[in-house]
Amino acid sequence: MLRRRMLIMLGVVLLIMLVLGSYKAFSIYQQIQQFSVPKPPISVAAVTAEQRDWQVRLPAVGSLKALQGVDLSLEVAGTVKAVQFESGQKVKVGQPLVQLDSDVETALLGTAQADLGLAQLDYGRGAQLVGSQAISKGEFDRLNAQLQKNKATVAQLKASLAKKSIVAPFSGTVGIRKVDVGDYLASGTVIATLQDLSSLYVDFFVPEQHVPKLALGQKVMVSVAAYPGQSFEGTVSAINPKVEDTTRNVMVRATLANPDGKLLPGMFANLQVLMPEPKPSIVVPESAITYTLYGNSVYVVAERKAEDGQVQKTAEGQPVLFADRRFVETGERRDGWVVIDKGLNSGEQVVTAGQLKLNQGAQIAISPDKAVQADKNSPPRAD
Repeated sequence: MLRRRMLIMLGVVLLIMLVLGSYKAFSIYQQIQQFSVPKPPISVAAVTAEQRDWQVRLPAVGSLKALQGVDLSLEVAGTVKAVQFESGQKVKVGQPLVQLDSDVETALLGTAQADLGLAQLDYGRGAQLVGSQAISKGEFDRLNAQLQKNKATVAQLKASLAKKSIVAPFSGTVGIRKVDVGDYLASGTVIATLQDLSSLYVDFFVPEQHVPKLALGQKVMVSVAAYPGQSFEGTVSAINPKVEDTTRNVMVRATLANPDGKLLPGMFANLQVLMPEPKPSIVVPESAITYTLYGNSVYVVAERKAEDGQVQKTAEGQPVLFADRRFVETGERRDGWVVIDKGLNSGEQVVTAGQLKLNQGAQIAISPDKAVQADKNSPPRAD
């Protein structure tokens, strides 16, 4: 009885082990089948590298300056009698701006003019009398000297009286005024700023190795933070004939028109100096470049070939495509495009989206990239 019970238990154990072994073998079979199934191609976006005329630009930063700009100040001290301008007003050359109290100078000038009149009469009489020898030649010379002295006194007082007022030295826009009627001003006190905004200068520095590429009249594109997306065109008007000892840079000045008065002196400016002749270059979207410490690369779309050299086909009759990683040398980047100096030929397709899923030799399928397709017909401008 006991022996029979042990045989039954042994049979049950063997049955359980058989079931477990079968289940494990089936799982291993499924895994093998899963790995043996070919992986579907990775969906990526691609664009064709094209050769286009590329306008090389030299980037720089600078600062805007007025064509003419001064801080209006007084040469002499005095009390403000009249302020003849408003803050932000446009003025013409010679227009009076501020008048100081000049009553004392006016009175002194009247006295000097009276003395001058008397000296002129004495000189006229002396000229008649010296001819008839009624007075000596020395007395006539004294009358002449007195006349010249009185003329100089009148001229001096007129000059002092002129310094009691400020007139616009050139046409422009007056800034915020800093004085009021009745203020006592010491000499040198700034009353306002005057800026000619019809045109502006932009001063910037370039490395000495780029000096041979610069020439007077060369076009410059200027942009400022106040007007994003808008560029202002100028021309190179001066190149400093000296290299800075500390930075080894050369100062360059460009002139640009400002008819609308949008630009203001002191603004920080980003510049692009246009190099003389556009040159044909291979360009691709910047999204196609993978930047790494050991080099920049792109994934080129290639057709897989069999051992006999024939292109392999899919079930639908299309060529089998794979990703071929290729290291390239990149050049200037602008407006989402980058120049490829070496490593890529015109007409080759490069992957622009989905690179993170790729490795060398991975099978791929191209899907449309709407963002790239939208920009494909709007390459970077050559000017």
